[in-house]
Amino acid sequence: MTTIANILIALIALLHLYFLVLEMFLWDRPLGLRVFRQTPEAARISKTLAMNQGLYNGFLAAGLIWGLILGSAGTQVKVFFLACVIVAGVFGGLTVSRRVLLIQALPAAAALALVWLS
Repeated sequence: MTTIANILIALIALLHLYFLVLEMFLWDRPLGLRVFRQTPEAARISKTLAMNQGLYNGFLAAGLIWGLILGSAGTQVKVFFLACVIVAGVFGGLTVSRRVLLIQALPAAAALALVWLS
């Protein structure tokens, strides 16, 4: 069970690194415009905010990776950062798009359940 939880946590960390790249570097590029369903004008106006959001996603990824590196001693670190991802995902789902619940909060909740079951 621990191995499955760690694999899922690693995938969530990679997903947040992907968010970092999208939000910090590709926000106003074709891929970023497509992923976030924005116009070039809206992306230009919100670019600085997106870069800040991308940085926070990088911190979430770093925390999850830190928990993985610590091994069994990192359980509480994993729980904390997974909880942060869930809160961010629920907030995003309520304020931005319900897709955020499926893409961000649901995988983190599944990983958290697996961590608790391990």
